[in-house]
Amino acid sequence: MGLLVGKHAPDFKAKAVVNGQIVNDFSLLHFRGQNVILFFYPLDFTFVCPTELHAFQEKLEEFEKRNAQIIGCSVDSCYSHLAWLNTPKSKGGIEGIDYPLISDLNKTIAHDYDVLIPHEGIAFRGLFLIDKEGIVRHQVINDLPLGRSVDEALRILDALLYFEKNGEVCPANWQHGQKAFKPSNEGLEEYFATVPVSRPKI
Repeated sequence: MGLLVGKHAPDFKAKAVVNGQIVNDFSLLHFRGQNVILFFYPLDFTFVCPTELHAFQEKLEEFEKRNAQIIGCSVDSCYSHLAWLNTPKSKGGIEGIDYPLISDLNKTIAHDYDVLIPHEGIAFRGLFLIDKEGIVRHQVINDLPLGRSVDEALRILDALLYFEKNGEVCPANWQHGQKAFKPSNEGLEEYFATVPVSRPKI
């Protein structure tokens, strides 16, 4: 499928670990009306992956304040997820993670989101921001050695919320609280009139 931005996020029914329990019919439809950050990671019990999962947990309250649900997904079984969740952080585990973890054992979800590495049977580090209507508004895919930025995921979510509330678009490197502008030439001129632009000295 490649680029999913602007399209409905592929739905699915899958097993997942939610609040320490295995559920059999986990679906994105359960979160319609919320923004969702769906992220894929390669495997449980690896090296970079736990740093990412803990980083999302550390910012979980910030996402929840914005009515956004964090969901992780890998090709591991629910039993592997449970074992990893019961392993202390000091031993490479993810004890303390509160958000759902999907089991994509048959790899169909990773395939539908076009993050599957077929010859390895695992997923790239894909991340998708799905809005309240189930539309993908942002996606980014990292290669296996490259851990993603949770702060950037939060920044993009803030930009979407700001646009939805104010109808103004967010320029490069925009942060919550900074000025945006209306999508017109007049709005652009007004924006640059109030934002200092550094020029190289000649």
